[in-house]
Amino acid sequence: MGNRVTRGDFEWVYTEQPHTQRRKEILAKYPEIKSLMGPDPHLKWIVSGMVFMQFLACYLVKDLSWKWIFFWAYGFGGCINHSLTLAIHDISHNVAFGNKQAKWNRWFAVFANLPIGIPYSASFKKYHIDHHRYLGGDSLDVDIPTDFEGWFFCTPLRKLLWLFLQPLFYSLRPLYVNPKAITRMEIFNALVQFSIDLIIYYFWGLKPIIYLIAGTILCMGLHPISGHFIAEHYMFLKGYETYSYYGPLNWLTFNVGYHMEHHDFPSIPGCRLPMVKKIAAEYYDNLPHHQSWIRVLWDFVFDDSIGPYSRVKRLCKLAKES
Repeated sequence: MGNRVTRGDFEWVYTEQPHTQRRKEILAKYPEIKSLMGPDPHLKWIVSGMVFMQFLACYLVKDLSWKWIFFWAYGFGGCINHSLTLAIHDISHNVAFGNKQAKWNRWFAVFANLPIGIPYSASFKKYHIDHHRYLGGDSLDVDIPTDFEGWFFCTPLRKLLWLFLQPLFYSLRPLYVNPKAITRMEIFNALVQFSIDLIIYYFWGLKPIIYLIAGTILCMGLHPISGHFIAEHYMFLKGYETYSYYGPLNWLTFNVGYHMEHHDFPSIPGCRLPMVKKIAAEYYDNLPHHQSWIRVLWDFVFDDSIGPYSRVKRLCKLAKES
């Protein structure tokens, strides 16, 4: 399979990301893949169902004891909320309504954000573009941990703590690594989100709010679904910076496990990424991939050769804005 990476610093490379060239080669050989691009007509209905399911859950948990609030937040509501963050990921690529209806995608992402409890969708969109355009880019790709994270969280106990605190680092890291001006959409996202939070609090009290926010934080931290955060780009084998996962948890995560395929073709919705792998099988079948997100988390914590430093970094030139 290859050599494991070593700890101590990021893996600096001086080549372009591999997805650009692979995309060109695949499209030249299989031009029919272009037909997979475009909106997913089912996404808006699936997401709407999940949002209303969480609103129903808010009503059902309002009189539960606190221990059951956290139990259902971790075991049920948080799974839905994590799935909604991945729906927002897909929506950020305009696959809910298509590129010609970009504003509808932004507004729908705000709607998908509602059960998450805290404003997220607009800021995610702003930074996720850079993650694709400048994958591994120093001071540009905020998905890369900071030097402090790599240096400090280097023992099993500290890495476990880092996984638990991952939502905190994920949300605050962009403000340190690559701060950007607040946009009107972010203000709109926050106003809508906090208005809905206040309405839920007014009618049903504090417990539904805690149920939503606790579920978001817990399931984006130390949780089996959160294994995708580590599985996607942490370099388990030297020379490979993106990995796919083809297991059953893709059913709950809009196929985010098909991550090599997604970075090769970000405009193809998650529901069609398995077709990319099927059509261009020779480009993906022999690449290393993960069998289990739980095993990914286990290896990340207990394997001394893997940690927050296990990421590829490169220097990228800023692209000219059109």
